[in-house]
Amino acid sequence: MRSVIYVLTALGVIGLAFWAYRENYATQAVLNNTDRLHAEIRDAHARLAILRAEWAYQNRPDRLRDLAELNFERLQLLALNPDQFGEVDEIQYPAPDLLPITNSVDVSTMNAENDL
Repeated sequence: MRSVIYVLTALGVIGLAFWAYRENYATQAVLNNTDRLHAEIRDAHARLAILRAEWAYQNRPDRLRDLAELNFERLQLLALNPDQFGEVDEIQYPAPDLLPITNSVDVSTMNAENDL
């Protein structure tokens, strides 16, 4: 009976060792994948910073003004001035629709009846 217990214990230990071995390699694979993803995110942030800087450089007001002047005949672009914009109080908002009056009550008739 003892030998059966020893064999089952040995098989249990071997099974647990095999499970721990597989879990270790699975964990290492996930950690390597995480490191790779962090590197990709870091590279993407660097590319985004470069693209934002390039966008800001390409959209300099003096550069855009020069481009508008060079292509005036074709595009007919004019510079914006503050007096081209309107004020909020100049906007004509539509009047709200009035609800129809239904089941009206004649007040003068009701007061005469109550006085009696």
